[in-house]
Amino acid sequence: MAHRILIATSRYYEHISAELEAGVMEALEGEDVVTEVVEVPGAFEVPGIIAMAADSALYDGYIALGCVIRGETSHYDYVCGESARGLMSLAVDRRLAIGYGILTVENEAQAMARADRKQKNKGRDAAIACLEMLKLRKKFVR
Repeated sequence: MAHRILIATSRYYEHISAELEAGVMEALEGEDVVTEVVEVPGAFEVPGIIAMAADSALYDGYIALGCVIRGETSHYDYVCGESARGLMSLAVDRRLAIGYGILTVENEAQAMARADRKQKNKGRDAAIACLEMLKLRKKFVR
């Protein structure tokens, strides 16, 4: 039976998120999965939508995508820290298989290098992490 995976994508930096999402889709090609994409305004909202989706019991795994680029204020620190903390809490407290693909960078050039499928391809990495966590959960949870 195919794994159902929700891809929660922050669209704040649309072009970066689109490339991350493309990396995820390429990585999942040929895998026994069914995907659904849901868009949220920013990285801060990603843990919330994954929590809502987890309550539905419709999905086996989750992939969190987005990008936060440092600006001139402390807003960056709060968004990075709280989105990461929220996702970690969900993974640990609720035993969710989550692939983490939220980029936290200093500038757009760093973001593009990490999102680009021909460079670091962090979308692919998040998809692989989700699949690996699904396998491990199956091993440990009966």
